[in-house]
Amino acid sequence: MSTILVSYDLNKPGKDYPKLWEHLRSYNAYAKPLESVWLVKTNLTALQVCDAAKKYVDQNDKIFTIDVTSRNAAWINLSKENSDWIKEYL
Repeated sequence: MSTILVSYDLNKPGKDYPKLWEHLRSYNAYAKPLESVWLVKTNLTALQVCDAAKKYVDQNDKIFTIDVTSRNAAWINLSKENSDWIKEYL
């Protein structure tokens, strides 16, 4: 399994974030360390995760996904919950 970082910018005011969040919570394991950044544990590639998420956003929105499975990470001021998740799954 890989850990995929998903980051997004939803540009339309009043965009319906809950549908995208529900989709991202459907992965095997997930964390939301920053406002528009998620980490998901999956057998999918970064491209497949991106393609799956695009149906929950508008055409002018942006999504960035990257495989971050290498376990090389650093952070400041993340919650204990997110820090623990990163340590366990990354």
